[in-house]
Amino acid sequence: MKNFLFTLAAIFIAALHSYAQKINLPEGTRKSDLPVVYLPDSLSVHFISPEPIQYVDISSKSIVGDLPVKNVLRIRYRSDSSKIAGREAIVTIAGEKFLAQYRIEWSASDGGAIQSEIEIQPSETRPLDIGVSLSQPELKRLSTNLLCFRPEANLRHAKAFDIKARLNHVYTFGDYIFLDLGYVNRSKLSYEIDNFRFTIEDQKVTKASTVQALEIKPEFILFEQTQFARHYRNIFVFKKFTFPGNKLLRVELNEKQLSGRVISLHIPYKDILNADIIPSVR
Repeated sequence: MKNFLFTLAAIFIAALHSYAQKINLPEGTRKSDLPVVYLPDSLSVHFISPEPIQYVDISSKSIVGDLPVKNVLRIRYRSDSSKIAGREAIVTIAGEKFLAQYRIEWSASDGGAIQSEIEIQPSETRPLDIGVSLSQPELKRLSTNLLCFRPEANLRHAKAFDIKARLNHVYTFGDYIFLDLGYVNRSKLSYEIDNFRFTIEDQKVTKASTVQALEIKPEFILFEQTQFARHYRNIFVFKKFTFPGNKLLRVELNEKQLSGRVISLHIPYKDILNADIIPSVR
């Protein structure tokens, strides 16, 4: 009886070990089918992703990695890696909408030409469904396309300190709202941008009432421009939001200088409701 239990336990442990070796791989993918990347002791290898990298897993402690920029993974062997058992590894890289895996194998420094930059190809990935409708590169492409359209004539505008604020367009695509905002500075002073604030507020506020404002943050901003002398135009992308008809979206531009010029533009909810789909992707 003891021998039987011992045999059963051994089979169970072996099965767990086999499963643990496979959990890093997508179902139906064998380790031998993964793309091979050779890594010598004296060199770093860079994986270049088409999207910002969200997650990385390296199966061996002999290899370390970091993200010098959002879409680049750099790996190398540790200086004491020769003392660590197992120099082969599986590297898993997850972007916003994909997952890719590579098999890392050790190579001698004089073993021939080594590819130090690996561009992640679509054929090496599989799609992920993690609730992301559009990746950052896709948002950038759609936002850039909006700059090709002339401002609409009858949308919202406001003026203060000889600076005119204007809502050029409101568009939607998928789960996103695109606000195209423009500013024209007629004053003699250039404008140094401190920040933009976007708040949902009551349309009419009496003196006795308490102002309740809900601030919302853009998911994506096309340009990081911090100053303008005459003209400014930018695209701000938000996840779709709703608010009652008695409220409005307030866009507030704040200045860094001591003069602290503030320009506010109010957008009623009907402008959001009437937004069209971006023409180029209809």
